[in-house]
Amino acid sequence: MAEDEFANPADDGTALDDDWAAAMAEQQSMSDGSSASNPPPADLFPHFDGEDNKASLMNELDLILDIPVQITVELGRTKITIKNLLQLAHGSVVELDAMAGEPLNVFVNGTLIAQGEVVVVNDKYGIRLTDIVTPSERARKIGH
Repeated sequence: MAEDEFANPADDGTALDDDWAAAMAEQQSMSDGSSASNPPPADLFPHFDGEDNKASLMNELDLILDIPVQITVELGRTKITIKNLLQLAHGSVVELDAMAGEPLNVFVNGTLIAQGEVVVVNDKYGIRLTDIVTPSERARKIGH
């Protein structure tokens, strides 16, 4: 660009006014949709308010419903030395950091999602969920 174009814009105020007027007219024509060379923008994201879209969304959700996830229930944790680990034998007792009666942690794919208590149903152990970790609580724990 030539150096004199930016020398003193106040000298030629009409040029700036014309540029602004042209830009405003272009913006107005785009918002009116009256420009034949610029078609209206395409809908990039689906609308979820129609019945057809709700059915489509449910079909997409069905795709992930059969994906297996691993659920782990943690009774407690401890750290021991390799020496003590090698001394463990049948009947050894390993002390955990959790107290009796404390809620158990429930993890899905390694992420804490709930806490609960042990129940026995038909001679099998289970867990009754007593507290669900909300997504905002999970995000707060990641931040700390």
